[in-house]
Amino acid sequence: MFRFAHPEYLYLLLAAPALIALFAWALYDRRRRLARFGDPATVATLMPDASTGRMKLKFILFTTAVILVILAAARPQFGSKLREQKSEGIEMMLAVDISNSMLAEDFEPNRLERTKYAINKLFDGLEQDRVGVIVFAGDATVQLPITSDYRMAKAFAKRISPSMASVQGTSIGKALSLAEMSFSSGSGDSRVIILITDGENHEDDALAAARRAAEMGIRIYTIGIGTPEGAPIQIGGEFIKDEKGDMVVSKLNEEMLAQIADITGGAYVRSSKQSIGLDEIVKAINEMEQTELSTVRFEEFNEQYQYLLIAALVLLLLEFVVLDRRNPLLAHLNIFREK
Repeated sequence: MFRFAHPEYLYLLLAAPALIALFAWALYDRRRRLARFGDPATVATLMPDASTGRMKLKFILFTTAVILVILAAARPQFGSKLREQKSEGIEMMLAVDISNSMLAEDFEPNRLERTKYAINKLFDGLEQDRVGVIVFAGDATVQLPITSDYRMAKAFAKRISPSMASVQGTSIGKALSLAEMSFSSGSGDSRVIILITDGENHEDDALAAARRAAEMGIRIYTIGIGTPEGAPIQIGGEFIKDEKGDMVVSKLNEEMLAQIADITGGAYVRSSKQSIGLDEIVKAINEMEQTELSTVRFEEFNEQYQYLLIAALVLLLLEFVVLDRRNPLLAHLNIFREK
């Protein structure tokens, strides 16, 4: 495994384009100044020792050395030793509805944005559990496989949007089936699916998927986000209308969500404007029997920065040795002959 111990230093590489631009401007300004004295070809014969090629070579050597020093400062490392880390926890897959109905604004700013905020808070509170994320609309996709890297999980959760759905609709059964297959082989009975949706299922038999989960020992906790009264759906500043021209109102379907949870021994929670419901579900999950989870990690890393520093030092020495003007002793070799 390769990594940078301090990747933030890589931003300094942005200085390289700035140096190139500055050097190009310096060459242009030099030609402009020389042109004041007469024809460039005539002026060149008057300065036989001047060498633009040497200037370019010195600049390339210096700039390359700077880039190598920056890379060395970021401390490139190769993993050299694997260690299996064991912990007690559970595995949970979050199945998040990203259909257009999640854009209804009965929750501010809308249902989906409130869901993403709650997921972010959930990841902040986890310690030893593993999480994964599935997004679904008319179809379901694994957005994040099971992982214990909460920082990466938060980054993936922030990108959730309805634009990720290739097919619109609400296929809860597909989402549950995909979640059932996404757990690791060693998670035992400590497997949980948290389904977050408004419950408007239009595509398949979600209850059949729930029964399969129960047979596999997987609990499903459902969160209904929205209100029974519902709210219109606004996309791009315009409200969605049906074929008759009437405004589409998305309403919370609590009955099916409660049935899914009951079949698997989980629980159903209706979101409120104060709480999405994840806190309540996490409390119930923490009371479950936890399984020993093992994760393979790189424990030791070999530093590689010293090789970059040596190369940078060699380039700087070469840059120092190369003179700005032609060396009469090497003139017959025409090493820097300009075209």
